[in-house]
Amino acid sequence: MDSSIYGVSSSKTFLFFLFSFVSFAIAALPQNPYGKSFASSTSGQINSNSVLVALLDSHYTELAELVEKALLLQTLEEAVGKHNITIFAPRNEALEHQLDPEFKRFLLEPGNLKSLQTLIMFHIIPKRVGFHQWPDPKTGPVKHNTLWNDHLHLTSQSTGKKTVDSAELIRPDDVIRPDGVIHGIQQLLIPRSVIEDFNKRRNLRSISAVLPEGAPEVDPRTHRLKKPAPVPVGAPPILPIYDAMAPGPSLAPAPAPGPGGPHHHFDGESQVKDFIQTLLHYGGYNEMADILVNLTSLATEMGRLVSEGYVITVLAPNDEAMAKLTTDQLSEPGAPEQIIYYHIIPEYQTEESMYNAVRRFGKVRYDTLRLPHKVVAQEADGSVKFGHGEGSAYLFDPDIYTDGRISVQGIDGVLFPEEETETVKKPATVKVASKPRRGKLLEVGCWMLGTLGQDSRFRLCQ
Repeated sequence: MDSSIYGVSSSKTFLFFLFSFVSFAIAALPQNPYGKSFASSTSGQINSNSVLVALLDSHYTELAELVEKALLLQTLEEAVGKHNITIFAPRNEALEHQLDPEFKRFLLEPGNLKSLQTLIMFHIIPKRVGFHQWPDPKTGPVKHNTLWNDHLHLTSQSTGKKTVDSAELIRPDDVIRPDGVIHGIQQLLIPRSVIEDFNKRRNLRSISAVLPEGAPEVDPRTHRLKKPAPVPVGAPPILPIYDAMAPGPSLAPAPAPGPGGPHHHFDGESQVKDFIQTLLHYGGYNEMADILVNLTSLATEMGRLVSEGYVITVLAPNDEAMAKLTTDQLSEPGAPEQIIYYHIIPEYQTEESMYNAVRRFGKVRYDTLRLPHKVVAQEADGSVKFGHGEGSAYLFDPDIYTDGRISVQGIDGVLFPEEETETVKKPATVKVASKPRRGKLLEVGCWMLGTLGQDSRFRLCQ
């Protein structure tokens, strides 16, 4: 009996010590005095309970798709790691059916990545604002800064309706996580800067659609217009692009004025800057951008040509292809310019238009800015191949940048024109044996003997 009593008492003592150890271990765990979850570890990874993960897995699929296309996941991970965030998510119908298709196409173009990022960051506040923290109708609207250094106004009406700028709050506190909250709103919020960029591009497209009228007379000696002909605003230039290029070997003697030259109907410098920034953001074309901006002045010349109304298509070799260029190929004076000139087509071509052309006509020869050489395109393996033999290149990254005046197509090789070696065949010399010249008297004698049938007996008459 004593042993059973001792056994019970010893087991109770063991449980007491075990409970005390567990309590001490729980008390020793680090506390979070700010109420934030450890959504971001020191390695920058987001756990499954983060508001960012909840957004990507939520029913706001259209907004989640735009976040991924805007390349903002890393930026939002850093924001979540620093502080709580509040996301105002438009419903899918507002993005899928109620949004202007032309505006949506504008946002998804690679050259407008900055506008898409501005739009997404405009819907995020770097602090936690729950439904109960909405301003009172008597206090008026409250301004909050967004992640894009802009601001939103939260208002409440006496009827109970709550708004974010012009969008009505329809699903308050829809998704709640320790590091943030997601509110559902009626429509998309568009900042003023994005609207201005969209209107600028839309006006540019409408201007570029104007057809030229008239054919002014050109002086063949100076390559200039004899009389300034009236040209509609935004009409394509009259002179060929070669006459408008900067003076150089085998080029026009002086730049020719285009219809947009003195009036600047087209902002070519901004468009060239946009496509070079797109190359850098796209990745893999840094060498091409470096040659255009630093090694040569071709970026400035391209901007001037576009400002005068010309359109161009750039076949941009990627960094792997540019790394294969040798020092001898780039050391000669004007060699980088000549290489790039051969990769510029004075037409506006997209991947679709070039592929349809080679599928229909087989081989297509495109003019280049390196006169008189042309680049040959043909269909191969379901894509477009430029050049011949080992020096050929495939259309690798289609439509990197297309704005209606500049088209950039990525290729996986550097193109060089075929060497034109003229082989002149000399006529073969034929030795002709000269016959002795016979006199008049001998010819008369041979003729008389021929009539009598006796000419075969004389050697001179044979």
